[in-house]
Amino acid sequence: MKERYYLVREDILPDAVLKTMQVKQLLEAGDAKTVHEGVEQVGLSRSAFYKYKDGIHLIHQLERERIVTISMDLEHESGMLSKVLGSVAGHGANVLTIHQSIPLQGRANVVISVEISHLNEELGEMLDSLKAIPGVKRALIVGQG
Repeated sequence: MKERYYLVREDILPDAVLKTMQVKQLLEAGDAKTVHEGVEQVGLSRSAFYKYKDGIHLIHQLERERIVTISMDLEHESGMLSKVLGSVAGHGANVLTIHQSIPLQGRANVVISVEISHLNEELGEMLDSLKAIPGVKRALIVGQG
């Protein structure tokens, strides 16, 4: 069966669904250490929590789950890719894939796919910091999803 999604106003959701979201928020914030503690705090059964937990998300959380593809031309020198990957990680992004060409005329093309849902600043700022690394000759976003 094909999954279908709906945007629903909070006030028409059943209490069990709303309480499930409250438990998820308590767990995420560390205000409840276990599911048992969370359901006790909001007055929900554990079975109801497990029934709904994978089906409700805050809309801003879904909007932030994104992947971008960045193409770069890097000078062929030792540690260059390591500097780039360190910068990406330093911005809170997670590298998913790396494709690197064989260096020609002292440069290699590198294409990385990066998950940016935990980015600690704007995507443009991360891209600017990649361009500022000595040896990065070009960096641009070639895909986003």
